[in-house]
Amino acid sequence: MKVEQLFACHRVSEERKVPLATLSFQGDAMYWWTTLERDRRLHKDPPIEYWNDLRGALRRRHIPSYYNKELMDKLQRLQQKTMSVEEYKQKIELYMMRASIRESEPITITRFLSGLNLEIRDRVELLPYQDLNDLIQLCIKVEQQNLRKTSSRRESSYPKSYPKREYMREESVPKEKPRETPKSVGKDVLTPPTCSRDVKCFKCYGRGHVQAQCPKQRTMFLRGVDEYSSHDDEPSGKEEGNSEGAYPCEGELMMIRRTLNNQSSVRHKKRTFFIQDAKF
Repeated sequence: MKVEQLFACHRVSEERKVPLATLSFQGDAMYWWTTLERDRRLHKDPPIEYWNDLRGALRRRHIPSYYNKELMDKLQRLQQKTMSVEEYKQKIELYMMRASIRESEPITITRFLSGLNLEIRDRVELLPYQDLNDLIQLCIKVEQQNLRKTSSRRESSYPKSYPKREYMREESVPKEKPRETPKSVGKDVLTPPTCSRDVKCFKCYGRGHVQAQCPKQRTMFLRGVDEYSSHDDEPSGKEEGNSEGAYPCEGELMMIRRTLNNQSSVRHKKRTFFIQDAKF
């Protein structure tokens, strides 16, 4: 298209278009052009003298045969999606121009409406329009209204009395962690310390100390005395007398008697333990 515009601007004749176009060929294009001219001379074909013949040869060389079919498929499946209305219109025009499609305006309007987003198409179909240009202008206006609504909803989500900039600024500043107060401090404030004179010992019933620190400690000694007796020879009274006369010392005593029975012998062995409290 650029070459054709240059030819039209400089009013180049048909005989000079082919030499001027082939003069700008370089690299692979130049190699292709020289090979094409040589093959046409070998097959005794007429040389390429007109611009339309050269353009057809270039299309056969660089454009595959399935190119038009792919363009038609892309044009048929084209959807607006995230594109704007203007971009969507330009895409349709580009595909139709490359595929060399010429159709009536009502068919193009139907093709244009089928690819629009539902939120725009549902509102545009209720409005009157005359041609494709009027339809495109209505679609652009509806699109701008939708954008304004979404922007107003976003602004309303932020509180009016709290600016957005200050909100972001406060979020960037790290928050200080609250200081943890030990539990013991709170307990000390609630319960005042008790005086030592209010402490009472449950052992000697004195004041100023506890039972574990009591100065009047007692130690217990265990002493064992073995006595042997027979049920036939010695009466029970003598056993009690012997046990009473075996006290080791004077004072408050507590006696624990333990009897061990042996089935193989007649005599019984009795063991007596004496517990004496000693004061320090």
